[in-house]
Amino acid sequence: MSLPQPVPPSWKDIGKSSNDLLGKDYPFHGTSLEVKTKTPSNVAFKVGGSRDSKTAAIAGDIEAKYTDKKNGLVFTETWTTSNALKSQLELENYLAKGLKLDIATSLMPDKGQKSALLNVIYKQSGVHTRGAFDVFKGPTFTADTVFGRDGFLFGAETAYNVTEGKITRYAAAIGYNAPDYAVTVHGLNNLNTFAASYYHRVSPDVEAGAKAVYDTKATTSGVAIEVGTKAYLDSAAFIKAKINNSGVLALGYTQALRPGVKASFGLALDTQRLYEVSSTGPTHKVGASIVFES
Repeated sequence: MSLPQPVPPSWKDIGKSSNDLLGKDYPFHGTSLEVKTKTPSNVAFKVGGSRDSKTAAIAGDIEAKYTDKKNGLVFTETWTTSNALKSQLELENYLAKGLKLDIATSLMPDKGQKSALLNVIYKQSGVHTRGAFDVFKGPTFTADTVFGRDGFLFGAETAYNVTEGKITRYAAAIGYNAPDYAVTVHGLNNLNTFAASYYHRVSPDVEAGAKAVYDTKATTSGVAIEVGTKAYLDSAAFIKAKINNSGVLALGYTQALRPGVKASFGLALDTQRLYEVSSTGPTHKVGASIVFES
């Protein structure tokens, strides 16, 4: 008799361990500040702002989120400095167990732009499937499904333009997840781009990972490779480092200053142009991020 299979990750989360290791906690693109608070009435507020170090552009948003855990209801309202009004309504496990309905809308009154995305997610033992209908773009219907069994993952995604009556995008992925490591291979962009990723928790305090990408349509030949690692200094701090085949070295340091206060610092060095001065902008990048949460 086979054991019950866990719910596999969604399509976008296949290879998440490696993506998070190589992509998160490197705030070298600028400076950001985020403040999160919660009320006794299940309403959470988040205010965020960031300054891009290259363009000096400042962007921010304010978000209010109401959560009704008993009925599986989440309502989120966001207003950005670009005057975009975003709303999202989520309803999970209310109509059926494992079923989630999600409606996300966006409106920019100044530019007359609007969007509406209807999502349906269904997950059960061994299967995780999603469907999304973009009302104003196409309209386009996107569907993806991931099957999982004994650690093995098989997933596929496709997008269909309703107006044109044709498939506009498709992709596939296979992978294997174990408690201490994960391996994933993706075929993206109509199987024109191939990516392989690897993640390994070497010890409770050390993680390592790598990712290789080959684009058959790229003008330059070769494979893009990136490797990285993460080490916990103690329960409140960790450091990260990664380097790619272009010679760009990135470093990140995150420290919990006190409960509810976290600071992160990032640095990116182009090792092939350490002493060059570029007219288009700084060759190297540095940034910081501070998060307050109550």
